Amino acid sequence: MTVRADPYPPRSPDPPAPPIMRQRWTAVTYLHWPVPTEAIARLLPPDLDVDTHEGQAWVGLVPFVMRDVAARVGPPLPWLSHFCETNVRTYVVGPRGPGVWFCSLDAARLLPVATALTAFRLPYRWARMAAARRGDELRFWTRRRWPGPRGARSLVGVREGERVEPDALDRFHTNRWALYTVDRAGRLLHLPVDHDAWPLRAGTLTHLRDDLVEAAGIPRPTTPPRVRVGGDVRVVAGRPRVVAGGTRSLA
Repeated sequence: MTVRADPYPPRSPDPPAPPIMRQRWTAVTYLHWPVPTEAIARLLPPDLDVDTHEGQAWVGLVPFVMRDVAARVGPPLPWLSHFCETNVRTYVVGPRGPGVWFCSLDAARLLPVATALTAFRLPYRWARMAAARRGDELRFWTRRRWPGPRGARSLVGVREGERVEPDALDRFHTNRWALYTVDRAGRLLHLPVDHDAWPLRAGTLTHLRDDLVEAAGIPRPTTPPRVRVGGDVRVVAGRPRVVAGGTRSLA
């Protein structure tokens, strides 16, 4: 009898060695909706497939606060290493297994946005952003500046609940140990990440007005999202490597 490996293990099966970047994600808030598989498939490059849970594709709207961004050695840079971010993400399977595909990443610092666009070809956007905690409620505001669609907005409010034991769908959404992107030559890149398990809590939606999912080319969700609050973890990222369309590692 063949025992299949867990495709979404609680820790990275291949942690970055050595990592090239360190950071800390705080107040991570997950809003997820089921979406038609074909709506995701048309956004992906040829070497990626839509990853599904029980036959269902998902899109996530994930606002959080980034802190302590630094290279492998040396301290975080003042001001530049602390900013808000909101991601629109979905889930894929590629040549190196399951991973995340980012449809867009809005961030409040222009230099990190320009660096990520240039170095990793990630679809970062510069935005005016803020985050606040009011008792047990988290709120995030986003208004896109550049590139467009200029003025696309997102307002998310979530009230934190009790700690939850991750179920199969939580593990599908959060136990992701790599992202995929495509470089200027059209080659598929795999970038490994590692972090502690998310301390997940239930969440209740208090406010939602969002343009970012639709701006990413995904139909606007019409059902309430599944909500989780992921707390605070330290993350390390490894060197991107070409996994389709070439064999060269990238600096």
